[in-house]
Amino acid sequence: MENRAGFSDVEDFDITELDDGGALGVVTAETSGDAASQDRRMRVLAELVSAAAAADRLLAAASAARAEAVDEVRAWCLSNELAAERDRARRAARADAVALGLTPDVDGDTDSAARCGTVSAGVPGSRWDALEIAYRTAISELACALHISQASAANLMAQSEALTGTFTASRNALAAGQISYAHARILIEQASSLPEAARTAFEAEMLPQAKRLTAPQFDRTARRLRETSHPESITLRRTKSQADRTLVFEPGADGMGWLHTYQQLPVAQAIFHRVSDMAASLQGPDEPRTLAQLRADVLAALMVDGVTPAGLGRGVRATVNVTVPVLTLLGRSNEPGHLEGCGPIDPETARGLAAGAPSFTRILVHPETGVMLSVGRNQYRVPKDLRRLLVIRDETCRFAGCNRPAARAEMDHTHEWQEDGITRYDNLANLCAPDHRLKTQTTWTATQLPGGVLAWTAPSGLHYRSDPAVPFEPPGVIDDPPPF
Repeated sequence: MENRAGFSDVEDFDITELDDGGALGVVTAETSGDAASQDRRMRVLAELVSAAAAADRLLAAASAARAEAVDEVRAWCLSNELAAERDRARRAARADAVALGLTPDVDGDTDSAARCGTVSAGVPGSRWDALEIAYRTAISELACALHISQASAANLMAQSEALTGTFTASRNALAAGQISYAHARILIEQASSLPEAARTAFEAEMLPQAKRLTAPQFDRTARRLRETSHPESITLRRTKSQADRTLVFEPGADGMGWLHTYQQLPVAQAIFHRVSDMAASLQGPDEPRTLAQLRADVLAALMVDGVTPAGLGRGVRATVNVTVPVLTLLGRSNEPGHLEGCGPIDPETARGLAAGAPSFTRILVHPETGVMLSVGRNQYRVPKDLRRLLVIRDETCRFAGCNRPAARAEMDHTHEWQEDGITRYDNLANLCAPDHRLKTQTTWTATQLPGGVLAWTAPSGLHYRSDPAVPFEPPGVIDDPPPF
């Protein structure tokens, strides 16, 4: 029998010979005493489990191959940019020598970048050095090609460099399907905080355990070994790690969202206990909410209307855009609204926010008339109402795959202002500061298509597309204002 995964056949086995339910390996009253029948069923189960394990080994081997391919991207970008930098230095030195009359001016310089094959991904006059250009080129190309964020691409590149360098034993185990990529990532994460001289010994001790433990079990074991073998005290390490404290918002499904915070352990514990104590104090026979729900409600109440060290914070709320279809707003439709940066919200919540929350900006699905859509070449600065329209249209940074909020991004002229670009709705897009610099300092280019679509071209020549959150194209032709 060929199993559904298609990995191998069960020898000399005909599934039609089984009794009712036998295809699922079910032992019935009629066959429970038939040892041969039970054996055949167990052979099917063993084959299916073996096929799943074989597929998992293939995933591990593919992860090892991906690590090698990703590191080749990093290495190529670095060597290419360093070669281009050396070539620029040679040509600059030659130009200086020619200017001083120390060497003749020869046409067709054999040391030119075109002849030696070094074409930098940086634009002429870029303020980034070769290392920065190589790094940003590699992670941006990988992020777009693999459909991951640039932060994830940077992590993947660092892990791949580790697997092809210091942790080759882990890469070999991964290629052989003896460990999963999750195990390899845990080992790298824990070992990388140790001094370089101690990392190989840490890997040698932990790798055998990675082959037999689940990823969570391995993580706990690796953390314990790291703590006992680390030359720095936990106090010193905690002081360093404190700089990484953060608060992260993550949109969830069904109109919900998550808040995650990374804090000193005593602070995190104190926050949780205080919220729990306040939630427990609200419990009673007439309180229908569970303790978990009360914790969430207490934290929300404290953060939205609480007291901060600077004083009373009641009513301090961030401005958020909520898009509400007209018929939903009028109560004639149950089409969901759209919360900026999060996604759909239920009609009742959308109507409530649009009607009674002054910190929310109400936006109809079709932009209202009267918004200035272009100031042409008269003004570089984007008018306030046009900026707001473009923040609503884009919602996030418009570099391919980036999710940083448009409200905190910079306004970019797709066709550069200094190259006669105009300040107009179809030549403007929101780019976060890092991606704005990437577009300015490297050969990444963008072209704006109708509806606010951006067509990106990478230094490699590969093409990517970025769609706006709310496609926008005003009716009729918008003429630029006269130059007076």
